[in-house]
Amino acid sequence: MSDRKGLDRTEGQSAGNRRVDRLRPGDRTVIVGGGPAGLTAALMLARQGRDVCVLEADDTVGGIARTERYDGYRFDIGGHRFFTKIEPVQRLWEELLGNELLTVKRLSRIYYQKKFFDYPLRARNALAGVGPGNALLILLSYLRAHLRPTPTEDTFEQWVTNRFGRRLYKIFFKTYTEKVWGIPCTEIRAEWAAQRIKGLSLYRAILSASPVNRRSEDIKTLIHEFRYPRLGPGQLWERCASAIEKEGGRVLLGHRVEGIEVRDGKVDGVWADTPDGGQRFEAQHVISTMPLSELVGALDPSPPRGVGTAARSLRYRDLVVVVLILEQSDLFPDNWLYIHEPGVRVGRIQNFKNWSPDLVPDSSRTSLGMEYFCFQDEQPWTMDDEEAIAMAKRELGALRLAEPSRVVDGTVFRMPRAYPIYDAEYREHVQKIRSHVDRISNLHTVGRNGMHKYNNQDHSMLTAMMAVRNMEGERHDIWSVNTDYEYHEEQFMDRRPASGGPPNPKHGRPAIRHESPSASV
Repeated sequence: MSDRKGLDRTEGQSAGNRRVDRLRPGDRTVIVGGGPAGLTAALMLARQGRDVCVLEADDTVGGIARTERYDGYRFDIGGHRFFTKIEPVQRLWEELLGNELLTVKRLSRIYYQKKFFDYPLRARNALAGVGPGNALLILLSYLRAHLRPTPTEDTFEQWVTNRFGRRLYKIFFKTYTEKVWGIPCTEIRAEWAAQRIKGLSLYRAILSASPVNRRSEDIKTLIHEFRYPRLGPGQLWERCASAIEKEGGRVLLGHRVEGIEVRDGKVDGVWADTPDGGQRFEAQHVISTMPLSELVGALDPSPPRGVGTAARSLRYRDLVVVVLILEQSDLFPDNWLYIHEPGVRVGRIQNFKNWSPDLVPDSSRTSLGMEYFCFQDEQPWTMDDEEAIAMAKRELGALRLAEPSRVVDGTVFRMPRAYPIYDAEYREHVQKIRSHVDRISNLHTVGRNGMHKYNNQDHSMLTAMMAVRNMEGERHDIWSVNTDYEYHEEQFMDRRPASGGPPNPKHGRPAIRHESPSASV
């Protein structure tokens, strides 16, 4: 790494279209949030001998990638497959976890009308499962969409229909997606589909099953295995936090940021509610992973009214995970199931033992994560734990996946603001917030909620790496990560150590990123 001592912090470098203050010797960086993005940035800075402090509101690290515990059982909040083509991210995972990074067989299927459908969709399986009459209508619908596609693709419905046809869209996408997001598919933006269902169509689903397709192993959608920490994704971030502290950085839990002081276009201090009361942290640089809506509310002085209105208008979907522990050693072989049945509220079911057997301490038992997507003013968020567990048991029985009488214990975890919503107005709101925040030359927003972008864990980490490199004088457009319809996940970078980041990522061949039929949450 080049020596940058003596550079004047007031002489900024542009990163994209903004000016960024340069790191100087002795500068302190305060990082708001101890999730994947925040901890990645902190580790990079700590390994360079920088003064870095992470302020995390919760009592554990990892954000939505944490691992919760209950009576010896471990639970993944939301499901995190470790698969990336971003080399610095892969190296960092391997460095921190070593032999604790398992290789796991991938299996996730759609459950619809008491039948299992392959996922990713395979044409033969999907068409056979819906019956010959429906299969014919699906093919005719696909041909019509192929010959006469919708000329504009503003909405999720338009984007998916153009690639699968309206009939298949209604069967495998519409009901599930609206269950997950709580808004009509006509209100969900097409760019969300482009991020999550890249490059796939009914034609590609048919092609992927053909022996002439020699590139299938290179397509992310069709991978057959992935990596996973033996004790859940939180194991990675707990090790990362320990590594930061060994390098002299600080990771402070129970520190909720409530104020960010801005003077003369720069942040000069952060206020946090801590176990010892209010405390001010001096800062020459701030990297924020807190939701944009909260960031704007924390800025002092307050931004113009329009920026505040935009921040309050951003919407999020919340997650409730009802964990059921069953007196049964095996159920279904999937890592998780996508539940497309319209008669139940559960959207997805994780089988934690199939991620790692060490998540379940008793081999004669199985633990399931019944995932409910909701808003905080509706059920099951508003239910007490006993009600939520009882509902999950009933739905498990209604789906005929297990006998409710086998459930011997349960617990409930709630994750607020788990998923940023791409509604019709979100892009305008985010742009208005960015136009204000980008003027603050030592404040950087990274990560999923920090950018109100549905980034995967590896993309969130990449935004953090880019932010640190920008502070060192490089020029990366953080907002280009996993954004446009042609985003190529394969990135070829130099061979810097895992503590470093991408000095100049270049796009390689197109790669399909497709974790779920309509909502990879």
